[in-house]
Amino acid sequence: VEQLLPKTRERLVTISDDVPLIQAAALLRQGTELVIVCSAAGFLSGVITKTDIVSQISHCLGASCITAAAVVMTSEVLLCRPKDSLGDVWERMKERGLKNVPVVDDESKPLGVLHARDILQLLLTEAESNEGLLQDYVMGIGYR
Repeated sequence: VEQLLPKTRERLVTISDDVPLIQAAALLRQGTELVIVCSAAGFLSGVITKTDIVSQISHCLGASCITAAAVVMTSEVLLCRPKDSLGDVWERMKERGLKNVPVVDDESKPLGVLHARDILQLLLTEAESNEGLLQDYVMGIGYR
């Protein structure tokens, strides 16, 4: 995961857990796929996706539309750390049907958002490289 940190940092969008849900909705409308909700100390508390917003709005009455992000967020979050293996993270994402996973440090402070596309691109590049090395070896060219 560590080699993808620069890309993951570009996607990092955080809000405080006491911020009204409407602010998270505005961020998602601007193209963010995952909003990370943090405690006052900066630790990951949960995440908000478009699904969470739609679920809340579908039964929104009056002032409940401005409820705090912490009330609506998904608090059981699959996350990863920079030292985690991409293969392991990919397997866990597939099991849960996720496209995005927060990357956190050892204290659970957000560092970025890892997208499935990032993992697949890197794994494909590695597979193509290995295929090329094997082909060269079999043809007697040797290793590059």
